[in-house]
Amino acid sequence: MVLALTVCSVVVALVVVGLFVFGLRRRLIQRSGGTFDCSLRWDVTEESDTSGKGWSYGVARYNGDRVEWFRVFSYAPRPRRTLERSSIEVAGRRRPEGEEELALLSDAVILTCLHRGTRVELAMSEDALTGFLAWLEAAPPGQRVNVA
Repeated sequence: MVLALTVCSVVVALVVVGLFVFGLRRRLIQRSGGTFDCSLRWDVTEESDTSGKGWSYGVARYNGDRVEWFRVFSYAPRPRRTLERSSIEVAGRRRPEGEEELALLSDAVILTCLHRGTRVELAMSEDALTGFLAWLEAAPPGQRVNVA
């Protein structure tokens, strides 16, 4: 009986510590500001896939001429993906369709981009999209930026 209580106490303590570290990581990512909720689908095929598969929920952060993307459900302190402003080409935007509507946030707009030849889809709110496109267009003089 004592052993069972000890094991349960240790498990509960580990879960509490895990959740605390999880929340602390998110707080540290957002501390510097310039963050927005952003789902990402990397290396998408040319045809429009509305199955909802491949989307990962995350937080994106502006960092100079880069956008760093962090998975929400991760303990990793470093970004999972980094997009350089000079390498992003906007190919179009659309609303979620089919099962994508269930996989993404309710007010999401999907932005299709090319980043160094890789097709990437970013899903974000309308306000975040406005900020993202303004950030792309605000590139320093001499940098090539393609916004459709």
